[in-house]
Amino acid sequence: MLEPGWSHAWIGRKARQPPRLAGPAPRARRLLSVIVLAIDTATPAVTAGVVVLDGPDGPGPRTLAQRVTVDARAHGELLTPHIQDALRSADLAMTDLDAVVCGAGPGPFTGLRVGMVTAAAIGDALDLPVYPVCSLDAIAAEVIEADTTAQPLLVVTDARRREVYWAAYDGSGHRVDGPNVQRPGSLVAGPGRVAGQGGVLYADVLGLPVVAPEFPSPRGLVAVAAAALLAKATPDPLTPLYLRRPDAVVPGASKKVAR
Repeated sequence: MLEPGWSHAWIGRKARQPPRLAGPAPRARRLLSVIVLAIDTATPAVTAGVVVLDGPDGPGPRTLAQRVTVDARAHGELLTPHIQDALRSADLAMTDLDAVVCGAGPGPFTGLRVGMVTAAAIGDALDLPVYPVCSLDAIAAEVIEADTTAQPLLVVTDARRREVYWAAYDGSGHRVDGPNVQRPGSLVAGPGRVAGQGGVLYADVLGLPVVAPEFPSPRGLVAVAAAALLAKATPDPLTPLYLRRPDAVVPGASKKVAR
């Protein structure tokens, strides 16, 4: 089943449009590169982008187009239009895509579910592999690429309820702890730096220098999955990292009132 806003008619209409990406002819380009749709709704940012990943000797992921809106209440409303807008800006059709990469959290139940279900629907409709990646890893990948000083890194995002999601990384970007969820005051931060929106919100508590970015980007998401994408490896199961129970609960049986 497609997420609201998607239709097989829309996909078919886009499929009849020839690819118009500047550069080599489409056949040659597809032999050399992987065109990826990257989405993430694990944070307040509604993120969608089209990224090209060249071969193992290439320059790394290249973002052709992206749409990002920070609004924790608009994941369901904005994700599909963002995907469509990014494809149009990249001058690509849906059938030009080779794979989908989706941030799997950790994140709040409602927002995270939007991205995961949408990724699964697109993969099913177009018979594309869907690669889930830890959203915290995507933030870490961008930090390490931008700053190779080999300092340890803490990535922290807002989990609401005065809690944070976090993971720790060594200087080369390998995750050494997490993902976890806890109150920021009980998080023991070692030396290094912190990235992510939670690092900004609780900078005084964590006591670490804050570095960008606050949210996962399409480029960062694809960077995490790059090896699997280039190897055409079988994706891991599309399992969301909720880390805790959802806020909403199913009502229990009605209690009998004694008379």
